[in-house]
Amino acid sequence: MRVLVRMQVVTREDFAVHTGATYGPSDWIVIDQFMIDRFAALCGDDQYIHVDPIRAADGPFGGTVAHGFLTMSLLSTMARQVVPRPAGARMGVNYGFDRVRFVAPVPAGSRVRGMFTLDTCDASMPDQLRLTWDVTVEVEGGAKPALVARWLTRQYLGGAHGAS
Repeated sequence: MRVLVRMQVVTREDFAVHTGATYGPSDWIVIDQFMIDRFAALCGDDQYIHVDPIRAADGPFGGTVAHGFLTMSLLSTMARQVVPRPAGARMGVNYGFDRVRFVAPVPAGSRVRGMFTLDTCDASMPDQLRLTWDVTVEVEGGAKPALVARWLTRQYLGGAHGAS
């Protein structure tokens, strides 16, 4: 596995050349109870396994755990640290996911970080790159990843608004 760390700006041709390359790991991000509580308030998921440390201590995970969607929401932060931007990019957008699995819980107070492997690069449109990433988010000291996903993104190049 080739690991390329913190490449910032590359040509669109570099993406095709680096198909199969892994970028990362990102910096560690602490997911503490305060973050979990704020996410619960924002999304409306206040299940006890996330927000009630006393009750969760007797639950299946031995304490509170982060929402899977909280972990997934951190992908943009992690990717921004390690995934290169194409030269001339006006904006990048999430296009979706072909697959997401929440493999292992993320206990409150854990540190997570991401690795991004470029699976495909479709450069067939002159003003756009369509990229598919295999993503893994690991929990520090964990036996299994917290999350594995196939993430679809688009980078819009040139033009006043990023697309012609």
